[in-house]
Amino acid sequence: MYGIKEEQFRSYFNEADRQKGVTGTILLTLLERRLDNVVYRLGFADSRSQARQLVRHGHFSVNGVKTDIPSFLVKPGDKIALREKSKDILPVVQALEAVARRGVPEWLELDAEKKEGTVKGMPERSHITIPIEEQFIVEFYSK
Repeated sequence: MYGIKEEQFRSYFNEADRQKGVTGTILLTLLERRLDNVVYRLGFADSRSQARQLVRHGHFSVNGVKTDIPSFLVKPGDKIALREKSKDILPVVQALEAVARRGVPEWLELDAEKKEGTVKGMPERSHITIPIEEQFIVEFYSK
């Protein structure tokens, strides 16, 4: 679902396993905090793959700094903004029109006029609406 390869997923799992808490929930939180996912969740793209491409092409800045790494992990207080030269890209404009149907998660805040979003807090398990049985993932990777 998040469009990452096995090796990268395993590194996220290992990072989640090292942290204190429920490994499956921490894993999903790490995946949700990826910049490409946040761009998708804010409604700047219609899919995660489109969001990844927009990030890779340098259309976004985080806290005023151009960021083109899709795996960049955002933290509370970060501002994700569409760069000035990219504000009129047709796929972004269309995606922002469609965001009203999909909505923005509680842990993010979108300012559609300025074409920027803010990370209000860390994503929690209740914010992730995708039907994932993270316990199965943990059991599989713990072998």
